[in-house]
Amino acid sequence: MKQSVDDRAAMLGEYIVRNKATVRRAAKQFGVSKSTVHKDVAERLRHVNLGLYKEVRDVLAVNKARRHIRGGMATKRKYEHKGK
Repeated sequence: MKQSVDDRAAMLGEYIVRNKATVRRAAKQFGVSKSTVHKDVAERLRHVNLGLYKEVRDVLAVNKARRHIRGGMATKRKYEHKGK
């Protein structure tokens, strides 16, 4: 049985909130593109489950605020590895 787009949006939202996951991690877990995840949780979920939408929005705001730190750490690891 094929799931509906609304069901997928709700499942993605629940996954992101439960795991404090990034859009990229949710996309990989569900086998869809980052664009699909973003569209589902930023647009569709609002009409499906407003409370969950607000929770997802908060998690994604934290992820966005921290992404420069994750990027810096990845760069640091890259150059530490190259030095060996």
